[in-house]
Amino acid sequence: MDQAELDEALNAVFFEYKDIIFERNFTSPETIDAIEHMEIRDKDVFLVTYPKSGTVWSQQILSLIFNEGHRNGTENIDIMTRVPWIEYNIHNMDFSSRPSPRLFSTHLPYYLMPRDLRFRTGKIIYVCRNPKDVMVSFYHFYKLNPRIKHTINWEKFIDLYMSGKVLGGSWFNHVPGWYTHKEDFSILFMTYEEMKKDLRSAVQKICKFVDINLNEEEIDTVVEKATFKNMKQDPLANYKFLSYDLLDQSKGEFLRKGIVGDWKNTMTVAQSENFDKVYKEKIGDLPINIVWHFNEETTP
Repeated sequence: MDQAELDEALNAVFFEYKDIIFERNFTSPETIDAIEHMEIRDKDVFLVTYPKSGTVWSQQILSLIFNEGHRNGTENIDIMTRVPWIEYNIHNMDFSSRPSPRLFSTHLPYYLMPRDLRFRTGKIIYVCRNPKDVMVSFYHFYKLNPRIKHTINWEKFIDLYMSGKVLGGSWFNHVPGWYTHKEDFSILFMTYEEMKKDLRSAVQKICKFVDINLNEEEIDTVVEKATFKNMKQDPLANYKFLSYDLLDQSKGEFLRKGIVGDWKNTMTVAQSENFDKVYKEKIGDLPINIVWHFNEETTP
């Protein structure tokens, strides 16, 4: 497939608006613009991530914290309903009718978020993941999209990712953009890797940030239900509830491995070195704590 054919295949599925790539079937420029005027409440909590950065895992953790480990019957409600997307309102929810505290998810950059958030109304939890693992996870995710009618090989996907021509735009813009503007919001900046290394501490940190007091037993319940193994077996948390036209999981699992450093199993030495060069050029001295790998056997 030549470049023109690839561009045509991708343009049939995605559109670019304000430097971000969106799914054509599920949102529009008008929807994105309307988000700026979304009415925010003090108790609103927004989970913000770049795609494939532990979003579903973080959605599950948030939902468990706010619903005391599913004691309120939320185990029967899919994760997309519990923590809906503001730019991809697939279920056509009336957000204004949702009771507080409201939980939301988004992949939007800081400059497309509801403007009232800049008055430190509502809270934001931003989860960042090392960009090599993101790229590998993203590549497998693209394979599950039934609307992309052409196969994209690994080398071509690297080109798309590094140039920001993937869903959500550029990692090299999204993460630094949020990090350098974090003082504009009431925000907790976390990393996927720290959550993997010590989930209990991460849950406690989130609880403190959102002013929820859970006892030790309740925290144990959240941690247990939010393990990767349990989430992978939960059809309402692992996106198995989505229909084929949204996600074709016959081609692979949406929740694949969930480990840190999986990029080593996919990237060649040359690809990794080239990535490191681009990372250094674009990120520079920005003090983002990126953990590229660690021994998973030593983590819970």
